[in-house]
Amino acid sequence: MWTLSGFADEISPEVETQCVVASELGLRFVELRSAWGTNVLDLDDDQRGEVVRLLHRHDLRVSSIGSPVGKIAVDEDFDPHVDRMRHAARLAQELDAPYVRVFSFFVRPGTDPATVRDVVVRRMRALAEVARTAGVVLVHENEKGIYGDTPERCLDVVESVGSEHLALAWDSANFVQVGVRPFTDGYALLRPHLVYVQVKDAVAATGAVVPAGRGDGELVETVRALRDDGFDGFFSLEPHLSDAHSLGGFSGPELFTEAWEAFTTILDAEGVPYR
Repeated sequence: MWTLSGFADEISPEVETQCVVASELGLRFVELRSAWGTNVLDLDDDQRGEVVRLLHRHDLRVSSIGSPVGKIAVDEDFDPHVDRMRHAARLAQELDAPYVRVFSFFVRPGTDPATVRDVVVRRMRALAEVARTAGVVLVHENEKGIYGDTPERCLDVVESVGSEHLALAWDSANFVQVGVRPFTDGYALLRPHLVYVQVKDAVAATGAVVPAGRGDGELVETVRALRDDGFDGFFSLEPHLSDAHSLGGFSGPELFTEAWEAFTTILDAEGVPYR
């Protein structure tokens, strides 16, 4: 039984609308990235309390904190970012979220990723130690432009850190946008460390993000393989069908629903039960 979730702020900046639409689609979990246009890590106490109240009212839980941790350049000051990681971990504890999404730092244009590899690994070890202390698991997303944007470098990050508190999130669209055939080039390599899937597809020729199964992200092949492997994790809708930017994206209720329908159509066709 696969568990569906989704980036709730893709639906609306208003948390009430996020919860209503998610509930109407039958989701039991959401991924919390922003509320009322404010990043989840920047919500004040009253705002966090209101988020919790609304989630409870709609019987929704949090699959992951969609944090921006690791979305700074590899040569930027790291110490304030460790504080952000500690706050993200505390928020995960407060919301009973098992995962916190992170990234492995932007590499400046023209820089050979190999030259910053050791810095990245040291930083990721420090983030994983914060997660270990808090009892949560970090999921590294293969965002384009960061060190871990290809399957080989994703594997390097997770195996070099070597912590049970750092695993991988899989984003097919991001792989397509850096010239990777996700399933063909990355699945066998990364499957041992894969615990979380972000549902997004893209067209290789243009980089345009499209609903699941309508691009070159090899979503059907990936779903089949995960089904046959007995995968039992979260699948988080992150459609980006209306807008995309460095800290997230937006779809709106109608396009978010279209994205849900596109993915669940694949699941139905492949005989995969979900909730």
